[in-house]
Amino acid sequence: MLNHVRIALTAAIVLAFGMALFEKSGEYLVMDHPAHADVIVVLAGDRNDRRFFRGLELLHQGYAPRMLVDANSDMMFFGRTPVVLEDQLIRSLDLKLDQVQVCSTRGDSTDEETHYVAQCLRNDPIGSVLLVTSDFHTRRAIAIFKYRLPEYHWSVGASRDDSVFNQKWWQRREWAKTALLEWTKLTWWEAVDRWRH
Repeated sequence: MLNHVRIALTAAIVLAFGMALFEKSGEYLVMDHPAHADVIVVLAGDRNDRRFFRGLELLHQGYAPRMLVDANSDMMFFGRTPVVLEDQLIRSLDLKLDQVQVCSTRGDSTDEETHYVAQCLRNDPIGSVLLVTSDFHTRRAIAIFKYRLPEYHWSVGASRDDSVFNQKWWQRREWAKTALLEWTKLTWWEAVDRWRH
């Protein structure tokens, strides 16, 4: 009888702990700690330009004097590359080209993106960078950039888009897909990609 009580108590504790982890797993992915920097870098890969406008918001709030917007040069959307589309967006908003510029990237991973960002940052005396990306992507992105480019001081600002993700990820199918994919990518980064180079 005492053995059954112990098993039931252990199962209840494990279940309660598992449910707490389950509920907090979406929150764990999100980091939003912007700090003043020499430049803002907005990562590529956003569906709805939320990252771009979050970067502009931080730029207007004085977090940095200028902003680089990553855009792929090796993909096509409606006959144009994201580099061209981002450049058109910058011009349409009448932004100063010395304040907001496009950083051309290639590939489709955050790890690859670090190489191109390094090239874009190399021309200026920069010591600190404020990274802007989707909220669910912040923890993995800042980990990758800090590891690959340790010569800079990094901070991160989160861009929120409730059509894609919410910290209560289990409430919608799209949020659950995003959370599962991001957890897979974060686990892969920590277990495999971090050790490859």
